[in-house]
Amino acid sequence: MDIKIKKNKELNIWEALIPVFALIGMLAFNVYVFGDSALGGSNQFVLLLGGAVAAIMGFLNKVSYKTMIDEVAENIKSTAGAILILLMVGALAGTWMVSGIIPSMIYYGLQILSPAIFLPATLIICSVISIATGSSWTTSATVGIALIGIGGALGFDLGMVAGAVISGAYFGDKLSPMSDTTNLAPVMAGTDLFTHIRYMTYTTIPTYIFSLILFIILGLSVEVSGDANTDELLNSITASFNVTPVLFLVPIIVIGLIVKKTEPLVALLVGTLLAGIFAIIFQPEIITQIAGADSLTFKSAYKGVMEAITTKVAVPTENKTLIDLFTSGGMAKMLPTIWLILCAMVFGGIMDAIGALSKISETLLKLAHSTFGLFASTVGSCLALNITASDQYLAIVVPGKMFAKAYKNKGLAPENLSRTLEDSGTVTSVLIPWNTCGAYQAGTLGVSTFDYLPYAFFNILSPIMTLLFAAFNIKIKQLISEIKN
Repeated sequence: MDIKIKKNKELNIWEALIPVFALIGMLAFNVYVFGDSALGGSNQFVLLLGGAVAAIMGFLNKVSYKTMIDEVAENIKSTAGAILILLMVGALAGTWMVSGIIPSMIYYGLQILSPAIFLPATLIICSVISIATGSSWTTSATVGIALIGIGGALGFDLGMVAGAVISGAYFGDKLSPMSDTTNLAPVMAGTDLFTHIRYMTYTTIPTYIFSLILFIILGLSVEVSGDANTDELLNSITASFNVTPVLFLVPIIVIGLIVKKTEPLVALLVGTLLAGIFAIIFQPEIITQIAGADSLTFKSAYKGVMEAITTKVAVPTENKTLIDLFTSGGMAKMLPTIWLILCAMVFGGIMDAIGALSKISETLLKLAHSTFGLFASTVGSCLALNITASDQYLAIVVPGKMFAKAYKNKGLAPENLSRTLEDSGTVTSVLIPWNTCGAYQAGTLGVSTFDYLPYAFFNILSPIMTLLFAAFNIKIKQLISEIKN
């Protein structure tokens, strides 16, 4: 709400778009050259090159170097919380693996979730958790990681599983009153929280139903190789870990803390520390082995848990299918993602400093000559901000500030705008590899954005659904009707 949108009368729309076109072109070529390994570092440098192009446009339009650097600093400062959460997610994943929490989830999940129902069940489970916690990030970092493991063991394409996890996580994130974006959107549009949530259900529920149907069809049509090897996988898990339902106490406590509105960073820290203690109690041999010691002592226990928290560790298994599942990167695994976020903030900060973000949104607003055109411009603006600013919150705040008056002038109730901001700003952020949300989900789930993007049905369909409602004038609330009443 405190974000100030910078304007620059000297900059024209084509100059504002040059860095965008340059970035998209360079990223496309970079992905063509490096493929999935582009996120290893080359994409990060391309984002800096995109920032350099934006800086050149800024210099040509009388924007000082200091102004641009100051805005970059503000952008990077705004990601401090996200970076700390990313590091803690890496720590959590490491301790949850060596403690046997994730292997136990996989063990029991393999017995309950058959391949035929796995994808729709994943969607529903993540939806429930995300509504309860109000956080798509927490959902992915807890049950999402476990479901990826179960899906991999069953032989599913991990892109499909990640798509189901993300679809469910963002459904809950979008509707939960505890979600930050769900609270931010109505504030920017000028309506109240529960009116916003109620109005969102008109587009969100149909989109969710369509997504569920698609995952049911996908689950029934895809042939997986893991079903026949379930017994072998179960035996391999119990051979490496002490599997017990008691380990589920840790995720239950973490989810409970978040439901009680504990800060996610605190909840993840508690989950990490508890998992470290459980690892020493239930998996002493594994901790001893990781520490490179002959017996479990205070020193070896400390070293083993710290290794799991910070670096890459692997629990030996003779089953090749489980090698990746029994390997965790700890906090170190999150460093490329953090690197990506920092470079994205450089690009977004310079784009804001030179007035490009403001100019792009203003131009889209001028194209809105009808009610549908206004909705389409809002969607386009949110997508453009997710691509250029690389931040979900900016994709809500900037269009929210820019379009609020236009909706009022058209006689449209503010919940039309708040719903459209969520339908296009919140859910599409995760589809952009260099956006903070896309980078986070790819890093947390271990699946690249381009791999899960085709299967993130809920996220893809949401902006389309909101445009269909606008095109056919379905549930488009008018301010005039409120005055008459």
